[in-house]
Amino acid sequence: MDKIKVGVMGACGKMGREICKSVLDDPDLELTAAIDVVNQGFDVGILIGRPACGVTIETNLNNLLTNKILDVLIDFTNAQALLNNIPRVIENGINVVIGTTGLTTDEIRNIKFLAEKNDVGAFIAPNFAIGAVLMMKFAREAAQYFPYVEVIEKHHDQKLDAPSGTAIKTMEEIAKTRKPMKQGNPNEYEKIPGARGGDFQGIKVHSMRLPGLIAHQEVIFGGVGQILTIRHDSLSRDSFMPGIMLAAKKVKNWKGLVYGLENIL
Repeated sequence: MDKIKVGVMGACGKMGREICKSVLDDPDLELTAAIDVVNQGFDVGILIGRPACGVTIETNLNNLLTNKILDVLIDFTNAQALLNNIPRVIENGINVVIGTTGLTTDEIRNIKFLAEKNDVGAFIAPNFAIGAVLMMKFAREAAQYFPYVEVIEKHHDQKLDAPSGTAIKTMEEIAKTRKPMKQGNPNEYEKIPGARGGDFQGIKVHSMRLPGLIAHQEVIFGGVGQILTIRHDSLSRDSFMPGIMLAAKKVKNWKGLVYGLENIL
């Protein structure tokens, strides 16, 4: 069975390096391309602290698209870079796995349209950690019995979007079993604007950004005389790798967009 040829966009970043390691270690995948805006010609193996692997950093995406050496491109860059690159990738018949958050509903809808139009598979997930998927599932179930809920999400201080994609997806899942409602004292007011956090159908969401954090979230439910907390912590980027590798292997199996890791587990 031929290995799936994988390219990594943003290969020099923290996530990109971990993804390159995992692709190199997976017997079903072959790292054939690494793209970034820096380190042109630098061997990826050396970049990630291993022996040279023969795959060098390419800064010109068009060169890779012309050579068509990819089955799947994995992209964990920022939203601006992704929106500039992914349409060209899809139009060249290459399947995509996207972990970039901060995309709007319209932008995701456009990726879906392009994937269907060009008969390629696209996969997007707000979080690739299996524990995070279970957290969302449990939160949705708990909301049937505990409608009063707030979300606290914590990420490293280099993250651009807030709230996180995981927090938004969690609240969307909760909304499937909980009707919109206003929480707190009806006469409450904020002495500092934003003190009560963002609002999603009455669910308050709070975003922390501090160095030392990776990705963490608490979903806190309140009831009479009791509190239920569902919490997930990604202590290293390794937690995302099994989900990313699974998506890279499965994305070729459909045409169009699949959203959410729970749909391929």
